[in-house]
Parts: sequence; C-alpha cells; structure tokens
Amino acid sequence: MRRYAGPALFSFGFRPFFLAAAIVAALTPLVTGLAFFGAIIANPPGGIIAWHGHEMVYGYLSAVIAGFILTAVPNWTGRLPLMGPRLMGLAGLWLAGRAAMLLSDAALAGLIDGAFLFVLDLFLWREVLAGKNWRNAPVCLLVLLLAIGNLVWHVGIAQGQGGSIGLHFGIGVVAILLALIGGRVTPSFTRNWLAKTGREPIHAPFALFDKLAIGALVVAILMWIFLPQLMATGALLLLAGLLHFVRLARWRGWKTFAEPLVIILHIGYFWLATGVTLLGVSVFAPSILPAASALHALTAGAMGVMPLAVMTRAVRGHTGRVLQADAATLIIFALVNIGALARVAAPLVPTPYAFGLLTSGVIWSSAFVVFAIVYGRYLLAPCVSK
Repeated sequence: MRRYAGPALFSFGFRPFFLAAAIVAALTPLVTGLAFFGAIIANPPGGIIAWHGHEMVYGYLSAVIAGFILTAVPNWTGRLPLMGPRLMGLAGLWLAGRAAMLLSDAALAGLIDGAFLFVLDLFLWREVLAGKNWRNAPVCLLVLLLAIGNLVWHVGIAQGQGGSIGLHFGIGVVAILLALIGGRVTPSFTRNWLAKTGREPIHAPFALFDKLAIGALVVAILMWIFLPQLMATGALLLLAGLLHFVRLARWRGWKTFAEPLVIILHIGYFWLATGVTLLGVSVFAPSILPAASALHALTAGAMGVMPLAVMTRAVRGHTGRVLQADAATLIIFALVNIGALARVAAPLVPTPYAFGLLTSGVIWSSAFVVFAIVYGRYLLAPCVSK
C-alpha cells in the first residue's frame, strides 16, 4: 500500500464506487416510477424508460464492476492500488457520465458517459499486462465489450433507433461476468468457510464442465441479443440455464445456510441460472411468461443480489470489520430478494401492473438505501483495528 493521508473515501477503489452504485440503484427505480406516473418531469435522451435501463446497467453496474476491479487488481497482480487524486478523477468521470445522461443532447451525453468504461478498461489492461496476470485477460475483454455496448446504446439513441441492442448487449456481458467471477468467489468462499468451521469440504475445482457451462452461456446470450425470437435461441437459453443450475449444485450451497455472507452468493448465482432459464421459457411461451419478467429475474435478481453479496462482504473485510452479517445486512439481503421476486411477478399477479411496478421498485431500492446508510458510514470512515 502507498502512504495515504487524504479522505478515506478515496483510499481504495471499492469505497467511492460501491457507495455510488448503491445511490444510483436506490434512486433510479424511484425516479423512473415518479416520472412514469407524471409526478416529476424528466426528458433524458431516449425517454425515461430508456434512461432507466441505461442507468441500471451502465451506471449502477459499471460502478459495481469498477469497485470490484479496483479492489481485486492489486491481489491479482501484486501491484499498488489506485488511490487519491487518480481515483478521485476516475470517480469524477463516472459522476460526469451520470450528469450527462440528464442532458437533452444525446451526442454530448454519449461522449461524456461513454468515456468512463474505456478509461477503466485501459487501467485494467495496463495492470494485467504489467503484472503478467494472463488469467484475468478475459475480464479485460469483457469490460471492453461492456464499454462497446454502452457506445452502441448511445449511437442507437442518437440515431433515433432506440437502445435495446446496446442495453441487451450490456446485460449479456454482465451475465457472463457474473458467471466468470461468481464462479470463482462462490466456491472459493464456500470452501474456506467449510474448512474454517470444520465441515466436510467441497470438491468442485474449475474444470471442463465449467468451461462448457460458460461457453453455452456465451452462445445463448449472443443468440438472445441478435436473434431473440428464434426457437433455437430459447433452446440454447434453457440449456445454458440447466448447466448453470448443475454448476451451482456442485458447490453445495445448502451446507452454508448458517453463514448469510456465503449463502447469499449461492442465492445470487441461483438468480443467474433462473434468469437465463426464464428467458428461454419466455421465447417458447411469451403469453404465459412475459419477456420483461424473465429479463428482470436476470437484472433485478442476479444483478441485484450478487453485487450486494460481494459489496457487503468486501466492505466488511477491507474496512477491518468482522466477516459476519449483522441485522442490517440481513435486511439488505431480504429486501433485494423480495423486490426482485415482486418485479418478476408483477405482470403475473391479479393486481394493477403499475402498482406492482411501483411496489417492487420501492422494495428493491430500499435494499440499496439501507446499504448506503449503514455501509456508507464504513466507506467514509478509515479502517478499524481488529
């Protein structure tokens, strides 16, 4: 670590970006709901619904990814972390993107917002290459693809063609990142906890089956992005979902119910497999399962639960706190899961659809409000001594 005497918020990459991610995730659904019902006036590029999708993927999730990468890279490479003025500048660039997304000039918004992920990826490539950490080159490539997806979204909006391709591209890239990184941390933390508590260990090393599962997911996601209506796309999504259910079962998450910080990782991965599977079901039976419900199992579910699982654990561990879920953390986990379930069920239950959207959005956002309040104190304060 370098010597650092500035604000604690900029002493490590996870601090500003995890806090920023929580704030965006807390506010975006609420702003969208208020604008949708006419309570506030908003006219971002592409309209409020397009803005909502963009900010959840390229605002909230890009901040989570940045926080994770900036924290993990020193461990991957043995190099010094980004901190101080350079970290402040990178966080400022992300924040400028959020402000730009409120402008009516789509081209200017794209230029400002689009820069962040490319700059983040340049940093990641530099660190991986300098540290000769070839194992994590796929992560560099996926962040680059996410940056390209954001650019595609902005081009589509600027040309009046909508941003669905760019949005789905970003969701697909994040799903693959979750499978890749979640497939590392979930069995690793499970194995460590079982060993620490004297329980029977798991034997599920990364092997050919994992490569097949990830490969099937990549192909299925590509088909879903570019050929979403084909029956072959639905079949591939169902196959990929099944493979990831089997992959999850190999990690024996049921052995970790006594430790919420571990079991929540398994629940997040369960949402990933479920979301992919439901996308496949929606291709074959759209009248029974709307595509929006299936998509939100992936976004509100997997991309809500898994980031919070990683964020809570990382903040506790890197700020010197005990790796044990307190009451506030359990509330966070409960709210995000209930909110995701409510969003998936909104079109399926006999209540007004608008009411279901508003209710699920409030519940889901509340998880991030609690995180921002409780964990925000840890992120703003120096590390404590154990």
